[in-house]
Parts: sequence; structure tokens; C-alpha cells
Amino acid sequence: MRALVAEDPVVNVFLDAQLDCTGTAAPTGSGGMVVGRFDGERLESACWVGANLVPVQASAEAAAEIADALLPLGRNYSSIFGPADAVLALWGRLQEGTQRAFDVRPSQPLMVLDRAADIPPAPGLRLSTDSDYDAVLPACAAMFEEELGYSPLTGGGSYYRARVRSLIRQGHSFVDLDENGQVLFKAELGTVSPRATQIQGVWVAPAHRGRGLAAPYMAAVAGYALAVAPVTSLYVNDYNAPALATYRRVGFRQVGEFATVLF
Repeated sequence: MRALVAEDPVVNVFLDAQLDCTGTAAPTGSGGMVVGRFDGERLESACWVGANLVPVQASAEAAAEIADALLPLGRNYSSIFGPADAVLALWGRLQEGTQRAFDVRPSQPLMVLDRAADIPPAPGLRLSTDSDYDAVLPACAAMFEEELGYSPLTGGGSYYRARVRSLIRQGHSFVDLDENGQVLFKAELGTVSPRATQIQGVWVAPAHRGRGLAAPYMAAVAGYALAVAPVTSLYVNDYNAPALATYRRVGFRQVGEFATVLF
């Protein structure tokens, strides 16, 4: 599995981080597993099966076969994400089951940066601290709700609250606050391995949008990320033209295409 992930540690950063953190690719929790597709004794593709489905080095054909193996299990998932061909092939089969998608995002450019940003970083960005939690949590929740249409804090949101606090304590949360202690900008390294990181949760406070702030902030985030691993990545919906323009201005370049199915 390590060798398979290493074929593309940027695309497979989720599994690379899992292997680095736990020493195993197996998901934690009840019923977690990894499904592999073999050529003789050689593992040629795989899929992480937990709360989410994450294909690894899987062609569309391989992903469809993996889905055929999963379909009789009747499991439900929170999402499917990863390379677009594999994700859409998985969903093409799995939609024959009982679970219905909340949203399908078929084209999400995967972008990387492996050198210094093209523009100067915003000087105000810094690592979040525990004392920032009360400001960072609502900003994270607002970003989530803008993206998905519902609040992650509905019903208490204990898992989401713990996730935000964990990112802060790991040094993977970045923020700049205004003079009133409100978040101007925030972002996180949602996934971290020794070989790559993935930036997530990029958010500018609505009152400060349209001022060209995002690109310098992203340059600052990239600086932090590149101190952790030699390359950083992100993926974004293809219809989000302002975000794509911002990332390109910073120096990110597209290297692939992801897709996400949300349930």
C-alpha cells in the first residue's frame, strides 16, 4: 500500500497521511477496510472504505470493479473524493444502490505549489492558538455552510468542534483577526504527510471580499505549508473562477482533476 500511495504522493496525500500517522491504511471505526485490486500478487489499485470512499491509483475500470464489490454490502458514506475518473466511476456503479447523492461535483482542478509564491505574503497571517478558538470556530462553520448549504454545528456538532480544535493544536490552522477580534481570513492544512500537504477551508470574511486580500493570504499559507512538506496542494470547484484566479496568481498550477460526491 505504501508503494502504491508513493506513485503519486500529492494525489494520494489522504492515504499517505493515514499511513504516516497510524502505520496502517485501515480506517478506524466499525467496519473500516481497504479494498484492493490485484494483478497476481501486485496491488495495482485500492480504495479506502470508511466514512468516506477514497480511491488510490484506480482507473475508471478498476474503480467500477471495486464499486461492484462494495455495492452488495449496502453501506452508506459521507462522501467520495479523489481523482475524477475514479470517483465518477465509483459513483456510476454505487448509485444503483439505495444511497442518493446530495451533490456531485465532477470537475475540481487539483493545483500544486512546490516553490516560493509569486507574490509577497500577507504579514498578518499567523498560526491559530487555543485562545483563537472562539473566533475561528464560527468562521470555519460559516465557510462550511457556504460550501455545503448547512451548518456543521447542527445538533451540537461535537465532531466538527473537535476537528477545529485539533487543527489548531496541531499547528495546521492559520488566521488573521481584525481589531475587533473577528476573523478576516482563515485556512487550514486539512491533510499533512511528510511528502505533501493539502490546503482546505480557505475563507475571507464577506465584508472584506473584493479587496484582493485572498492572494497575499494564500501566499502566506503556502509559505507555512512548504515549511512542512516540499509540495502543497488544493482542489477547487471548476466554476469558482475567482478562487482559481487567486490561486494562479499565487503560483499554483493545475496538475489533475478531482471530483467529489457528497451524501
